[in-house]
Amino acid sequence: MKALKGSRTAKIFAGIALVSASALVIAGCSSTPSDDSSSGGDKPATDLTLKLGSLLPKTGSLAFLGPPMESGVGLAVEEVNAAEAGITIDLTAEDEGDTDTKAYETSIEKLRNADVSAIVGAAASGVSKLVLDGNVSAGILQISASNTSPDFTAWEDDGLYFRTAPSDLLQGEVLGNLIAEDGAKTLGIIYQNDAYGTGLNDALTTTFEGTGGEVVESVSFNVGDAQFDAQVESIKAQNPDAVAIVSFEQFKTIAPLLVNAGISADKFYMVDGNLSDYGDEISVSLEGAQGTKAGPALEDDFTDRLQASWTAAGNPEVKDFTYAAEAYDAVILVALASLAAGSTEGADIAAKMQEVSGGSGDGEKCTSFAECAKIINDGGTADYDGYSGDVTFDENGDPQGATIGIYKYVAGNTIERTN
Repeated sequence: MKALKGSRTAKIFAGIALVSASALVIAGCSSTPSDDSSSGGDKPATDLTLKLGSLLPKTGSLAFLGPPMESGVGLAVEEVNAAEAGITIDLTAEDEGDTDTKAYETSIEKLRNADVSAIVGAAASGVSKLVLDGNVSAGILQISASNTSPDFTAWEDDGLYFRTAPSDLLQGEVLGNLIAEDGAKTLGIIYQNDAYGTGLNDALTTTFEGTGGEVVESVSFNVGDAQFDAQVESIKAQNPDAVAIVSFEQFKTIAPLLVNAGISADKFYMVDGNLSDYGDEISVSLEGAQGTKAGPALEDDFTDRLQASWTAAGNPEVKDFTYAAEAYDAVILVALASLAAGSTEGADIAAKMQEVSGGSGDGEKCTSFAECAKIINDGGTADYDGYSGDVTFDENGDPQGATIGIYKYVAGNTIERTN
């Protein structure tokens, strides 16, 4: 069972994968027994209605991540409800915006007033930091598919915060080692001055300099900035072997400035916040640029199901699937924990999150909600392994293992996975 209080220490394990992170949780309604049969088990012991909220970016600097995460949430809700396994999800979706637009201020109040038991989001670590304490006070479980700030590992959250994405400590390690392995001896970093940017800047700097390299310039900008000439000039003056850009959509402005300053794109190293198929949205070629983002290669069946569900609701096709799997898995894990607890109360769900993710070490492996729900309804312990990986929350609610993929830009400003 996940400890609900206490200090936490982030841990990075060797290689390309493992890190400790933070904890998330849910709050809600109580359950009523039912003898209805379902595909999720012969006799579901409960008949639950879980009020779930999503706080994801429809607008703002992370809006390009909204469709993959929203579609992941939507598909998971659809499949949980279709299983008829003793739990139904009632979803309320609101816009996160960003720390500049502050759309989250209105949205979070709407979600709390809707009496949601759990919230998937926010996408940005900076926004989560602004809403988490209020959610904890309200007994709402918060689970993010993309929060990567190391700060959440030690957050006083009463055990009500989880995340399916790994800490920036891991991505910074992988990216720093990649840059060093590519032969760069000097590095310039442009990063945004928020929880996400400063965390990655610190992790990247520590790793790269640990390999014997030197960060010759590190310059920041604020999330709402539109001009980046000063930062580019500072980087150009140091003439580094490589340039890391830690940003969100500001990259679309920064990239042409760097290229026009004589820094070729094959020196660029990017992160999950700006790694996307840009096509003609960026006026210069990104061919040769590289970047990292969490998650294993997705199975075609999952992406096909996701696209079908998303477009059936009248949405355009998802351009890329960054954090789609993590969002999908977040919903599945919350639903399974609620089912295992026989309750939609936040603390009850939180107490089962580690168990259903395999953290107890004695569960039966399963890879879909229906399969896992049948195990639970038949009296067993489910251990869900999802599309984002094994997940397996530690005592802090952080995923014990994660995969960081390495991507490279090819012609047409699209990315291909190389590792």
